[in-house]
Amino acid sequence: MNTQQTLEKMKSLRLPGMLQAYSSSIESQGHLQLTADELLSMLIDAEWQDRSNKKVVRLTQGAAFRYLSHLSEINYQAARDLDRELLNRLATCQFIQQKENILITGSTGVGKSFIASALGHQACAMGYKVAYYNTSKLFTRLHGAKADNSLYKEIARIEKQDLLILDDFGLQNLDKPQRDLLMEIIEDRHNKKSTIIASQLPVSTWYEVIGEGTIADAILDRLVHSAHRISLSGESLRKVKK
Repeated sequence: MNTQQTLEKMKSLRLPGMLQAYSSSIESQGHLQLTADELLSMLIDAEWQDRSNKKVVRLTQGAAFRYLSHLSEINYQAARDLDRELLNRLATCQFIQQKENILITGSTGVGKSFIASALGHQACAMGYKVAYYNTSKLFTRLHGAKADNSLYKEIARIEKQDLLILDDFGLQNLDKPQRDLLMEIIEDRHNKKSTIIASQLPVSTWYEVIGEGTIADAILDRLVHSAHRISLSGESLRKVKK
């Protein structure tokens, strides 16, 4: 067997994980200690892992997170009523498989966005498609998309995400166009995909934020039903760090 030709073929076939593993094995002479089946298994595992890692990178970049956060970095020591057991359950991402939502509320600085982003990163690591948006900026983006006739494309992209994260929800009351857009997004995702909403306001006040009773009822019914709730308390973690 011509080793160099084999390496060149792996490169030509775009098998970088396999190429790297085989090259390393040759350098260390490790391949001489493996049976043909063991060598083949090792090379396939290396290629699979390389592609899996690259997929996670693509998913994470595509999500456009505001924060780089991970569940292992969550502070459970601060007195903010954070349920570790609940977070551990959510970390399995079963809520995505079951098409359930998560509502995270609490005052400024208690870690709502950090937790939402950490769950989003975990979802990407497990192969789910995620999109993160600041709610106000999303409405601005969709308004612009409507102006250039690309609204359908934007809405369709949001609908395809396994997990949608809407951060800073409720900083200002919704007007009719925003209300209609939110209704369309939530309706499209209801019982099909999962949504995380992070807000400074308690869920009980969202009715007024959304406005227009019938629409608010419809949106909240689809969001709140069987949703996991994380209600944070305590002082701002930004103050604690100082």
